[in-house]
Amino acid sequence: MNELHTVFAVPEEADGKRADAVLAGLLDVSRSVAATWCTDGYFSSAGRVLAKSDKLHAGQEITADVPEQRDPLAVVVEPVDDLLILADDEHFVVIDKPVGVAAHPSPGWVGPTVVGALAAAGYRISTSGAPERQGIVHRLDVGTSGVMVVAKTEHAYTLLKQAFKERTVDKMYHAVVQGLPDPLKGTIDAPIGRHPGYDWRFAVVEGGRPSVTHYEVLEAFGKASLVEVHLETGRTHQIRVHFSALRHPCAGDLTYGADAKLAAELGLTRQWLHARKLGFTHPGSGEYVEFTSQYPQDLQYAVDALRSGEV
Repeated sequence: MNELHTVFAVPEEADGKRADAVLAGLLDVSRSVAATWCTDGYFSSAGRVLAKSDKLHAGQEITADVPEQRDPLAVVVEPVDDLLILADDEHFVVIDKPVGVAAHPSPGWVGPTVVGALAAAGYRISTSGAPERQGIVHRLDVGTSGVMVVAKTEHAYTLLKQAFKERTVDKMYHAVVQGLPDPLKGTIDAPIGRHPGYDWRFAVVEGGRPSVTHYEVLEAFGKASLVEVHLETGRTHQIRVHFSALRHPCAGDLTYGADAKLAAELGLTRQWLHARKLGFTHPGSGEYVEFTSQYPQDLQYAVDALRSGEV
């Protein structure tokens, strides 16, 4: 919506109702948005800022002073200096996504995106679907770095989307998890769904979506282990949730139970999780292609510290 500066009176039918509920109806926004705007101090009455839980009365004069709201799905063309191009042809571009970059715009995210970064670099993506998700056939979490493919044409988009759906893409990750998983090589087959107590977290829950993770320990350091992970499914936070359920959370992953002291010793401000390798059938030639991403500086530092025995 555009910037809003207005004064209006509370209608008769809203007498005695909460401010957030009334304002949501009058301004045609969700109640949660109206509540946030109340918290931000955008509404006042008789010189006093309205709280979201204030009860309003008929005829009460409300002053609204709402700044122009950014469209959460608008693609902001913004260069990302450390986003590397690993491969580029007429069908797709393979990138090395740094931490702190989302795949595409979404409500609640105001940082850089892969879509915006590629646009800033001069890439023209032409695929179906929502404009803010042009070319996106799979995603990496904001806090996860590594290799990611973006389709450049409708043909590539269709074939790559199908490949991810049919699980013919080889998605290999490296993770440093706390402790030593037992067995050293195994499969975690446990359904994942929304955490019953936290909207922004996921958990192994009865009735969740089927989720399968294959892993193998590559190096054991004592306090932690470097593991290779292959995803059979691609649920949100899947690796983080599965290893947390095993009581071996990713080092640095405080959201899912990692030890804060160990994270500090390793210099980690996010989970040690990296999309290491991605393999798929080339949508043009039909040949199998594979791309690898090196560890970024923060993850390499943590591994070096573990290998040296400093931690």
